[in-house]
Amino acid sequence: MKHLLLLKYGEIGLKGRNRPHFERILARNVAAALRRADGGGPGGTLRHLRGRFLIDLGPSSDEVRAARLAEAAAHVFGVVAVAPARQVPLTMEAIAETAAGVASEAVGTGARTFKLEVRRSNKAFPLTSPEVAAAVGRSVLETVPGLAVDVHDPDLRIAVEIREDGAYLYGREIRGPGGLPVGTSGRAVTLISGGIDSPVATWMAMKRGLVTIPLHFWSFPFTGERARQKVIDLCGVLGSWGTLPDLLVCPFTEIQTAIRDLCPEELRVTIMRRMMMRIATRLGQTERALAIITGESLGQVASQTIESLATIEAVADLPILRPLIGLDKEEIITRARAIGTFDLSTLPYEDCCTLFVPERPRIKPTVAEAEAAEGALEVEGLVERALGGIDRVTLR
Repeated sequence: MKHLLLLKYGEIGLKGRNRPHFERILARNVAAALRRADGGGPGGTLRHLRGRFLIDLGPSSDEVRAARLAEAAAHVFGVVAVAPARQVPLTMEAIAETAAGVASEAVGTGARTFKLEVRRSNKAFPLTSPEVAAAVGRSVLETVPGLAVDVHDPDLRIAVEIREDGAYLYGREIRGPGGLPVGTSGRAVTLISGGIDSPVATWMAMKRGLVTIPLHFWSFPFTGERARQKVIDLCGVLGSWGTLPDLLVCPFTEIQTAIRDLCPEELRVTIMRRMMMRIATRLGQTERALAIITGESLGQVASQTIESLATIEAVADLPILRPLIGLDKEEIITRARAIGTFDLSTLPYEDCCTLFVPERPRIKPTVAEAEAAEGALEVEGLVERALGGIDRVTLR
């Protein structure tokens, strides 16, 4: 009997003729995640079956390593679930005996009801799926005391997959994030601050298959080294879900002080965001990015009214993607907790977005107003100097 990890994927199975492309990238991403979790070791042998991936952990694997690799695989976008599985010969005796073993383990952790779910892709197997379920279910009831059948809301689901090379059984699944494998939807620059919203927006963009290039605006000495490190740490958490390129740290002090000194107070945030968009657009051109991602949620703050968003994005030559646009703050916080960024985001180290905020910002600025206010700035020179001062931070 082999102990394996069985990986399930969802929507990429519906990609028709393009499905092999998505499967190749998913396999690459899973293999990379497993090697990282294995400390640079092989991470097991990955094999593709129809609609599934199987990871053979090898004969020397222990429970601790298996659990670590299973959790790593469950952090890969495109993976719907990971199940520690057992492969047995194609005989009813072996299938029934193994199912009883799975049930016995579950009873030890409190399970009282179960259901058999049989998937039979090997049509040469002599029994149909309902026949296998009935026979194995009877065997479990006779072998494992204290269990009853519940087909609607069972404590335990015993899955049996009958394939050409054997039967695979499992009773526990670790849910994955689903979505599309990172790298299947192109590249985008993501504006990432130290707050709650932008890391969640980046995570959601990664879930749709985008390679996200993190860009952080740093206003030293107004924002210190701990604020910069906070963003690096946030990118580290996001990197556990999918590899990120280098973090780009853009010096923003000169731009912010110029806006503070030369532009109307009520338009500071609008002009600051327009300068960010100009820089992100230029970086997008050099980084082969096709879009810009932001953490904006409609109406959450003054700079996120529909008028403000339109005025800000008027200077961008790339599409602006806003994964959080329809979410409220509580929904965003819930997602931040789930993906592991919330605690870091709430550390008390301010980023540049909290500097020089006016008491009464303009909530419905126009493009004409913004352009008139920017007339006092050396826009192109400020952008060029900021781009020239970008620091690339390799993420680990």
